[in-house]
Parts: sequence; C-alpha cells; structure tokens
Amino acid sequence: MTGPDPPGPAGTTRAPWEFAAPWGARGYVSPLDGPVHWIEFGPGPPRTAPEAPAPATPVPETTAPQGPPVVFVHGLGGSHLNWCLIGPQLAARGRAVALDLHGFGMTPGTRGNSTVQDNTRLLDRFVREVTGTPVILVGNSMGGLISLLQTAAAPDTVAGLVLIDPALPLPRQRPDRQVASQFLLYSIPGLGELYLKRAQSRQTPQLAVQRVIDLCFADPSRADPAMVTAAIALAAEREAAAHRDESLLAAARSLMRVVGRSRRYFATMAAARVPVLLIGGTADRLVPVAAVRQAAARNSGWDSAILAGVGHTPQLEVPGQVLGVLTDWLDRHFT
Repeated sequence: MTGPDPPGPAGTTRAPWEFAAPWGARGYVSPLDGPVHWIEFGPGPPRTAPEAPAPATPVPETTAPQGPPVVFVHGLGGSHLNWCLIGPQLAARGRAVALDLHGFGMTPGTRGNSTVQDNTRLLDRFVREVTGTPVILVGNSMGGLISLLQTAAAPDTVAGLVLIDPALPLPRQRPDRQVASQFLLYSIPGLGELYLKRAQSRQTPQLAVQRVIDLCFADPSRADPAMVTAAIALAAEREAAAHRDESLLAAARSLMRVVGRSRRYFATMAAARVPVLLIGGTADRLVPVAAVRQAAARNSGWDSAILAGVGHTPQLEVPGQVLGVLTDWLDRHFT
C-alpha cells in the first residue's frame, strides 16, 4: 500500500477491516502491548437515522484541528462502530478517533488483560502514543467508567469528559429483571462461562446484533440499516476470535466490582477538574435515569442532558440529538 505513513506510533499499519468505511473512517492497528485496532474519522456529514434531528449548532466546514482530539471509548460488548453516526461530524472540528478496547471489536484480549483497570491502562497509553494529550474523552457505558478512571489517574491527559449513560452506582430501586439476571449470571464463576458458551452456540451474528439493539434501544426501529449491516459483519468476523467469552466476563466482573464500591466511585467523579458533560436517556434499561440524575445532583459543576424516550446508546439511537448537545457543549468550553 502506497501513500503517507499511517498516524500513530512506530509499527502502526493500516487495518485489513473496513467495517467503518461507509462513514469515512480508516482503520489502523498499533502495537500497544499487543495489537490494538482503532479508526480515525474524516470530516463529513454523518449517516443518521431519518428521524434524527440535525444538530442544534452548525459545525464549521473545515478539516483544520480546532481543539483537543476527541477519543471515543465504547462500552461492554461494544466496538469502534458505536461512534460512526457522530464521529464524522466531530472530525470536522478536529481529530476524532475511536479505539477497540482489549477483548472487543478487532482488538484481541484475554482474561488477563480485559478488565476495566487493564483497559484504563490501554486508554492511557493510546492517548499518549497515538493522539497526543490532552484529549476530550467521550465514553459510553463501561467506556464512561474507564474515561472517568483515566481522568482521575492522569488528569494531565484529559481536557474534557463526555459521559453517555456511563456505568454508575445504582439507586435503591427495583432493577430491570433481564439486565439484573444477566449480570448475576456473569458474576458467578463457572456459571457465567457456561451461560455465554450456550448463548453463543445458539445465535447467529444477525440474532446477536438484534438482541443488543433490543436491549440498548428504547425504539429498535431507530437502528440505522447501514450500521446494522456493519455490526453483523463485525460480529461474524469475531466468531473466530479467541478468548472472547473470557474477555467479556473479565470486563463485566471488574465493572461490577468498581461500580459496587459506590463511595470510592462517587469520590472519583467528584475529583474531575475538567469540563464534564453527562448525557442520559429516560428509557435506559442498563443505567436507569435515576442513577444519571443522582450523579448530576452530586456534581453540580457538570453539564447534563436527559434525553426523553431514549435508551442506553443515544449516539446510535438519536445521533442528531446527541450531536446537538455535544457540539453546543464543545462550543462553550473549547472554541
């Protein structure tokens, strides 16, 4: 392949996969204690669902960087594809990249390197060696938790923090039955492994993607068809990935341990000394809106937005609304 050298540290190569190509993104693999897959968005209009409104704030039409790089961090079971409906528009403002954490997307992982703590270390190395610092971290679900941990551990690397339905301590209320039973199974050694093995053997990539949509969207009909196609292709590619079940369980179990220590977690949130935007959906089954409101109330200096009738992945379900909130926040803090 000819052309300029790929961005990133020495040894970075173009990735052989092009799942995010429909959204103008290029993939790379960098050697960061093993191969790490990531994508970089080019500027341009994002593909959004037809019902998604346009951003409230116009985005300047320029490819020149205008602020800190934006680094997207996906959640449990997610990948770089989680950001394709908002990444191109943010790339018009400056550099915008999304990585696959250990054990997810096209970055291999094992039980020994896929915990929340391991992936926080990966994120730290990524922002130092790939994008340069400080960055604006945009994290969803587990990715929000990892982004918070990075901000607390290395505040010099973070200029701003966007938390989209981040994993949070739960208030005292009856949890969603399906979500609670699934995470209970994950938490039990042996049983979690058996549950995942049986589930994986019984479902096609199409069914696996649809189940995630049904769980994470308030309205599954909002799923972008091109994104569904790309997600199915990625799921099919991952069927042969080694250690995928043990990576998922390691991440899930470590996440539950961190979130379960609510006092320590609340202190981590309170220690953030950068601009923070918290976004939640009223119909989120995994992180109830009461938990998002509780976090906002405890951190009065944060900006927050609650999206009515939206589930756990607003950036995929209502990307236009998320872009409107996010670009307004960026304009106020980073223009």
